[in-house]
Amino acid sequence: MTANRIPLAGVIGSPIAHSKSPQLHGYWLRKYGLPGYYIPMEIAADKLESALKTLPELGFVGVNVTIPYKEKVLEIADLITDRAAVIGAANTLIFRSDGKIHADNTDGYGFIANLRQKAPTWEPKAGPAVVLGAGGAARAIVASLIEAGCPEIWITNRTRARADKLREDFGKRLSVIEWVQAGNVMEDAATVVNTTSLGMVGKPELRVPLDGLRPTTLVTDIVYTPLETKLLKTAREIGCPTVDGLGMLLHQAVPGFERWFNKRPEVDDALRAAVLR
Repeated sequence: MTANRIPLAGVIGSPIAHSKSPQLHGYWLRKYGLPGYYIPMEIAADKLESALKTLPELGFVGVNVTIPYKEKVLEIADLITDRAAVIGAANTLIFRSDGKIHADNTDGYGFIANLRQKAPTWEPKAGPAVVLGAGGAARAIVASLIEAGCPEIWITNRTRARADKLREDFGKRLSVIEWVQAGNVMEDAATVVNTTSLGMVGKPELRVPLDGLRPTTLVTDIVYTPLETKLLKTAREIGCPTVDGLGMLLHQAVPGFERWFNKRPEVDDALRAAVLR
């Protein structure tokens, strides 16, 4: 990018109106008094590649990627981080000065950073993790749990084939549990993670029996509308430490912002409040 040009970043997807990323990055730009703008952009599938080639010429230093393009951008990127390759999706693109597009996935980073901040005594090595769901978010979370040293991960999904695919891709630390049996393994879990959209506003409730949960089990949900899902409410009433999903969204944004605007931003209560507004 030419000297003195105001850096631009944004989020691309379809649809995009629901995204909280503009509030999040806009808050940081104002807080740190940085020159720059962060713009939501709805891009049609047949225009994705041409848009990604054109954006750097317009002054863009990078973009976040959301549904449905997280997998597709890997076919367009010139450089792909190991974690994005393992997960099979990217949520952060950096437009380098040499013209190359660099793809990364920071969802797993955001997941772990959120747990470390909100449940500082959480120990991933303490025992098995139960992961509900086997979609894109589950892939990022499984990769991050393995990296954090979780000894065993039990995957369960309403469609068994998707869980089997995760087991095939991530190896022997994963076991597949039938969806109807999910409640039976809760008592042996040190960590329980909901990566499905069940429990989100407008979606069906998550109907997995939780009476086997121990008060020492950390329970987290990547859903953040509502902030306290029925899963988290039930777990809290049992006495479990719980962590809502908003922090994952906030923390996953940190590495991209730092690369684009040359400032490592802070995730704090003021940021949470600004994004929830």
